[in-house]
Amino acid sequence: MPETSEQSAASGRRFDTVLIANRGEIAARIERACHELGLKTVAICSEADRQAPYIKTADHFLCIGPSTAGKSYLNQDAILLAARLTGAGAIHPGYGFLSENAAFADAIEKAGLTFIGPTASSIATMGDKIAAKRAMMAAGVPCVPGPDSALPDDPAAIERIALEIGYPVIVKASGGGGGRGMRVVPKADQLHEAIALTREEARKAFGSPSLYMEKFLQHPRHIEIQVLCDDHRNAVWLGHRDCSMQRRHQKVVEEAPAPGIAPEIIQPVGMACVEACRQIGYRGVGTFEFLYEDGAFYFIEMNTRLQVEHPVTEMTSGVDIVQAQIRAAQGDVLDLAQSDVTCDGHSFECRINAEDPDTFLPSAGVVTHLALPQGPGIRVDTHIHPGYRVSPYYDSLIAKLIVHAPTRAKAMARMCEALAGTEIEGIATNIPFLRALFEDHAFARGETDIHYLEQWLKLRRTAA
Repeated sequence: MPETSEQSAASGRRFDTVLIANRGEIAARIERACHELGLKTVAICSEADRQAPYIKTADHFLCIGPSTAGKSYLNQDAILLAARLTGAGAIHPGYGFLSENAAFADAIEKAGLTFIGPTASSIATMGDKIAAKRAMMAAGVPCVPGPDSALPDDPAAIERIALEIGYPVIVKASGGGGGRGMRVVPKADQLHEAIALTREEARKAFGSPSLYMEKFLQHPRHIEIQVLCDDHRNAVWLGHRDCSMQRRHQKVVEEAPAPGIAPEIIQPVGMACVEACRQIGYRGVGTFEFLYEDGAFYFIEMNTRLQVEHPVTEMTSGVDIVQAQIRAAQGDVLDLAQSDVTCDGHSFECRINAEDPDTFLPSAGVVTHLALPQGPGIRVDTHIHPGYRVSPYYDSLIAKLIVHAPTRAKAMARMCEALAGTEIEGIATNIPFLRALFEDHAFARGETDIHYLEQWLKLRRTAA
């Protein structure tokens, strides 16, 4: 397949300064990767983040707006102006905020800068869940049963689609994500109310009332496949992760590799993901998300950005994913063949949030004491320090605790030790909740699905 104009423009383009269009631990992570590659960095911040440590270690920094994200980290004009003022040749969006905004990626390229991520057309294709499903089916990626088209307006036609799929079904917003814009429909008499409510939610949240319908799987696991691609049609997959431990569709703990999945089952799925990337001309890093049930994989969506949980794949594959993403944006040829990719040992990641461990309500305030674990196989990605003020304006994630060990059992034991050695005072955190979770026997045996954590929490509340 010939290169698109977007790919031709990006191929071989070099830059020496990267503007990091994000905040928190991921801004610190990207800054470190850039400096290790010999690149200069520009940190941006809102008024609330002026004291963040990565601001002080960046080569340049600019405050671009007030504390609210809409007037700072989501302000595309302010970010582009900051890039022009500082001479940045590229912009790294991290995750969240503008990382999967096709219009932002397009504006960066039109300004003569490099977007460290896929092309705007790839983001647009994979951001529309219907278009993404159609592209994946064409590439041979297994998908959840259901049509690759939007639901019609005719109620009778919708009823026929649901009957063909078979109840229970799930109704989803075409432009949705992050656990929003979806409803499970157990029975036919609940279908039309669910359609009406989800259409309105989709219109308000995503700007489009378009919906689609799929089979609702009862006890699936959430499995991810990490891909890495260059601008020259080279692509590899870097193994798989299990992200089934979720609360309200938000991941809490991730691990790599996913336990109990034989290589001969996952290997053809990984290669199908690679082929899909080649067909859509994908560049950089991305993640294919699947539901896995009864030995079968079902594609649900692709994240066209760096994932929060990328460290577990880095720990098991030995690949610095952030550096690889930056090199791909510079037009470098991928120096990794599929035969070079290995999976060494087992890794867990715990998301440490500033929130009450029982109610999960956010906890803002000043960190008065901080002690982080150290030692072989332990990694902490964070931006906080004693005296750091946790803001109420943003996501509650303040650190990621990652461990690696030769086996899953040893990695779980290492995580228990690391959690025991983590002390954060002055604010509430979810550390007590995480410690309890890693003592759960079903989790230790790998006998969980995407509904398990919610059920576990309900039992804990009942017992209390």
